[in-house]
Amino acid sequence: MQPVHDNQKKILRILMLGAGLDIKGGITSVETLIIDNAPPELQINHVATFAQGSASHNILVFIKSVQMLLWTILRKEADMVHIHFAERGSTIRKSILAFIVLVFRQPLILHAHGATFQEFYATLPVIIQHLLYMLFSRCTKFIALSESWKDYYSKQFNLGENQISILYNPVNLPSVIPQRRGRTRLKFVFLGRIGQRGGALDLAKSIVAFPKQDKGSFDLIRAFATLPESDKKASELVLAGNGDLEAAEKLIQELNMEEKITICPWLTPEKRDELLATADAFILPSYNEGLPMSMLEAMAWGLPVIVTPVGGIPEVITDKHNGLLVQPGNQEDLVQAMQSIINDENLRISLGNAARASVEKLDIKNYIVSLITLYKSVLETSKNPSK
Repeated sequence: MQPVHDNQKKILRILMLGAGLDIKGGITSVETLIIDNAPPELQINHVATFAQGSASHNILVFIKSVQMLLWTILRKEADMVHIHFAERGSTIRKSILAFIVLVFRQPLILHAHGATFQEFYATLPVIIQHLLYMLFSRCTKFIALSESWKDYYSKQFNLGENQISILYNPVNLPSVIPQRRGRTRLKFVFLGRIGQRGGALDLAKSIVAFPKQDKGSFDLIRAFATLPESDKKASELVLAGNGDLEAAEKLIQELNMEEKITICPWLTPEKRDELLATADAFILPSYNEGLPMSMLEAMAWGLPVIVTPVGGIPEVITDKHNGLLVQPGNQEDLVQAMQSIINDENLRISLGNAARASVEKLDIKNYIVSLITLYKSVLETSKNPSK
């Protein structure tokens, strides 16, 4: 299939490899936003490398992704390959795919999302580190989520200044946000994985233990339970996500907080937006992050956010301007931040308004423009490698 021209505008044909669109998580949110908002001149063929289901099912999913990659390259049906990856098994799977792309000398974009990649990489055997170094250092373009992540990847994999770019995660901006003054009972919302993500490599569970990812949900439950009675009466907490829901429910029962804290399973984008529209504040006390989509989505809804200064968060959140920063695992910090939101309406509204203003530049429409510019630069680089 040959490239198509429309009014002299070349169609960019992208083979995008990443988590299946049925997977719950931030990478899927980014992929879906890109696909749903792609203009006619951006032709994206998304292929899942991992999906919901058993290990045997996912072996077949991955084999199919390899077949699709080879078929697309051999038939010259893509101008470049865009691979989204995190850490753990995702890195291993995507490295195999990246190797194939490089063998066929095709333009390759690696898009890093991992929250614990730095710790993960440090625990790998030296030979695997060398293999990843060879792959990453040879990509055409590397996308990082923030300045801090760009600095890490640039140094770790010796990426040139023109080889690496920053694309902060995008958001859909609601056209109208609710009026939140005069509320007599405030709703705090947490979105994300509840409990820790496991610490063993997906495909070799007993070989090496890797860092666990923890969004601080259990810290949050305990902190909310220690609020003064007057503050608990004036508020409620909703945690929505996947993970250890039963363990969270058990902890809530032990703390006698069933009437104040609600656990919900993972929400569809529509249900998530309904929840954020009724919320008064967002909390994500993570120990590690890339750049959390849930935080950006909450900010787009004009919510004040209570978050931790990890990953790319400090590049988006300024303490007491568009959010409140607390230290990971510090229960006293969490309690004080929640009390500030409960007892100071002007602060709550001010933080929410500033949060909304902060993410307007991250609107998906702006992101697509930046992404197309990046794709065009990759094409130019592949045609003129010396540049």
